[in-house]
Amino acid sequence: MSEEGSVRERALLAIGEELAVLLHHPSADVLLALLDNSALDETHVCLLLERKNLPGEILEEVARRKHLLKSYRVKRSLAFHPRAPRLISLRLLRDLYLMDLVQVAILPGVSAELKRSAEDQLLARLPQLPLGQKITLARRGPARVAGALLAEGHAQVISIVLDNPYMTEAQILRALSREKLPPSVIPAIVRHHKWSITYNVRLALVRHPSAPLATILSYLPELTVSDLRELAAPGIVPESLRKYLQAEVQRRMRASEKAAKGSAPAKNPSASNRE
Repeated sequence: MSEEGSVRERALLAIGEELAVLLHHPSADVLLALLDNSALDETHVCLLLERKNLPGEILEEVARRKHLLKSYRVKRSLAFHPRAPRLISLRLLRDLYLMDLVQVAILPGVSAELKRSAEDQLLARLPQLPLGQKITLARRGPARVAGALLAEGHAQVISIVLDNPYMTEAQILRALSREKLPPSVIPAIVRHHKWSITYNVRLALVRHPSAPLATILSYLPELTVSDLRELAAPGIVPESLRKYLQAEVQRRMRASEKAAKGSAPAKNPSASNRE
């Protein structure tokens, strides 16, 4: 029997320290034999799955062993393994706990497809989650989940989710694109130290029918003339607001004309006398 064959035979029966050592063996055949060892337990399998260089066939074999996947730790370790086959990882996501799904969604190095699937799982569970878990997600959840929580508009969640480090301008704008929002959302955005000074967010607030008029008027001097003209076109904002937009455009034009006249070179008096 070859040396590797001998090691494989030992792997089938190894216990204790010898089994622990064999978990680091480079041969895939030896590792496959270990999976048939009756002394192999949850801890051993998780230690094996900590090896980032595991051959794909070992990961596939672990996924086929239903008795191993009864352990949540094993299931999680396999789902998080960087070399786990795509279909296996996607299937295991359905069984992961809430915060483990969050980890998949925000960890660097995870494929975009896997991140998207983890976010989809979180969004699907959102309506059934108790408030405490929604608050936890508001603090640490990925951008799409943060945006969904913002749109829900729960009073105890909004201020937390606006401070979420993964929240993006795109998600704020997506929420503001909804004509109907819970009443606490707009005031929270208007008061927020970061989002309230973001140009595109201000532009979206001016467009939103629920934004307070005083807030809108305070934003107008900072908007570009081209944006003001676009907003003042018929059908974009209520007629009652259009007059303020048109007035601001006229004010800018007058100020521009005045500035242009003030900067024009003065006529030379001596030249005038010679004419």
